Amino acid sequence: MFAVLLLTGCIANGGSSQASVSSPPVTVQDAPASHAPLETTQASTKIPVYWIGRSKEEVYLYREFRDISSDENPVTTALRIMMAEKPLDHDFFTPWQDPESLATSISGKNVITVDISRDAFNSNLDAGMAHRAVQQLVYTATAAASSSGLINSGQQIQVVILVDGHKDYMAFGQVQLGQPMERNASLVAPLWIIDPQEETSLPAGVVKFNGRSTDSSRPVSWQILQENGKGEKTGLLTGQTKATGEPGQYGLFTFSATLKTGKYELRVSQVDAAGATIETSTDTRLFNVG
Repeated sequence: MFAVLLLTGCIANGGSSQASVSSPPVTVQDAPASHAPLETTQASTKIPVYWIGRSKEEVYLYREFRDISSDENPVTTALRIMMAEKPLDHDFFTPWQDPESLATSISGKNVITVDISRDAFNSNLDAGMAHRAVQQLVYTATAAASSSGLINSGQQIQVVILVDGHKDYMAFGQVQLGQPMERNASLVAPLWIIDPQEETSLPAGVVKFNGRSTDSSRPVSWQILQENGKGEKTGLLTGQTKATGEPGQYGLFTFSATLKTGKYELRVSQVDAAGATIETSTDTRLFNVG
């Protein structure tokens, strides 16, 4: 299935915009929700939040971790961040608006109910982008609930979205809400960097990098570029690694590099069977050392 994506005002700050941003066609492949595993429970002051990002001609969901205080409702807080704040990574965005009201609850059957005011949908999206925006909410709500231990990540989890307490609202005029929804695995990015996060400052010496791949059978190529002080970047180091896990399944990858003081960019991509870089799987991250 092909969809042409049009986003009017790709807003990440809760304000409106008159600018139109169009995207080339993207391919959406059918995939069962069970292929999109939930985040594991972790004792942390950070919470997962999903954003929308582009990788060449494809448009995917990407995850970042954001700070959260221990006494806050993690699901509501994660969704509020997703709608009202900007992503750390400048390559990501959110089409949601900061809602006047937002509430969440979780049933004993692993169903998350999100009740949101209609002002959250004040962006003009085509069907493809609207579908991704709704899935952005589904992914964020389920990730926050799972990582904070509010639900059993070993069971099926669904999300019901209400608008001002009512079912059957058309999100962005495109997607009917009110029925239980699950993660659509075809919309999550094939690859992303976990650490370091965007613009992180790290001490000089051995720097460790971590990431996640949807297919552990594909090698991961990486490249580190250094900025020369004039805004130009030159290649410094390259290599390949593999993600842990069963072939065809999600897995984590890690590698290290010794770096001196400077500004750097990390680029990672999956590699196909012929040894070529899959450009639509590329993720990048800017960081500082020293």
